[in-house]
Amino acid sequence: MERTLPKSYSRQAQGWWEACLDLSKVGSCTSWPTKEKQRKPSPTTGFSGCFVAYRARLGMLNTVSKIRGQVKNTGYPQTEGLLGDCMLRYGRELGEDSLFGTALMDMGEGMKQMAEVKDSLDISVKQNFIDPLQLLQDKDLKEIGHHLKKLEGRRLDYDYKKKRLGKIPDEEVNQAVEKFEESKELAERSMFNFLENDIEQVSQLLVFIQSALDYHKQSTEILEDLQSKLQNRIDVASSRPRRDFKPKPVIRTPLDASSGQQHNGVSFSPLRKSTGSTLHMDQPCCQALFDFEPENEGELGFKEGDLITLTNQIDENWYEGMLNDRSGFFPISYVTVVVPLPP
Repeated sequence: MERTLPKSYSRQAQGWWEACLDLSKVGSCTSWPTKEKQRKPSPTTGFSGCFVAYRARLGMLNTVSKIRGQVKNTGYPQTEGLLGDCMLRYGRELGEDSLFGTALMDMGEGMKQMAEVKDSLDISVKQNFIDPLQLLQDKDLKEIGHHLKKLEGRRLDYDYKKKRLGKIPDEEVNQAVEKFEESKELAERSMFNFLENDIEQVSQLLVFIQSALDYHKQSTEILEDLQSKLQNRIDVASSRPRRDFKPKPVIRTPLDASSGQQHNGVSFSPLRKSTGSTLHMDQPCCQALFDFEPENEGELGFKEGDLITLTNQIDENWYEGMLNDRSGFFPISYVTVVVPLPP
């Protein structure tokens, strides 16, 4: 009589076996697909393929972290975090005086928060779903596979001896039957216990969904808060009175200042004269375009509009000059030359 497993056990266990093997590919980065495997793609390639590069990179970084003794595993950078860094950088360059710059900084902070929330989602899914699934494959399914393989070998041995009935001792046939029935019972029991405990797998799926739900809830809160901030900035900016454009007057040379004449068809505004010293207009001099605060010893500080006597040009970026009986160095970009230095 042909001895086989009950079809209900066989179909359910085989289905579980294939499903868990396919799902475990999401968390497995121990081997790369060979050319043979590429010629015979799995039906789940579309599902798991998008995770291959990420899982391989994350697995490698985690291994390096363990070797170095780092407690926190290193993950791959989230796209939200990269976008946030970019927005923060250019927002700071625009400055707080720029409405767009401050909005970019708000947006960057929000993106950084979303990246942190997504990191938490990755860790939660790996610990509570992928790792248990990998353990299921490495332990329970491997044990069932061992029993099924052993059962198949004993079935073949029993079929062989049954065909040679009468040519071999009955004792050997009876031993083959006993071994087959023993393996059959072990295989059935292992599959039965596995299928009876599938509530654990459902619980892991529930944790997966809860983690995804928490991620979307926190992301929604971050985006709503960001939306409120940007709308508030728009309202504040809209309520401000509109400023009129006021062009800055063009500086005129001291030679034209007393007569009020035009130079090359353009009228110039008077210079701000420095106090405490007399400046002869035939001397090389320049006028400060901006305030300059000295940060190092030997630098000459001045205010916008000060007239500075030029004594030397240090290099293409620095002048040496005198102001109010003080001498020192100052940047060329902060001044405009009135009377140039002699060649």
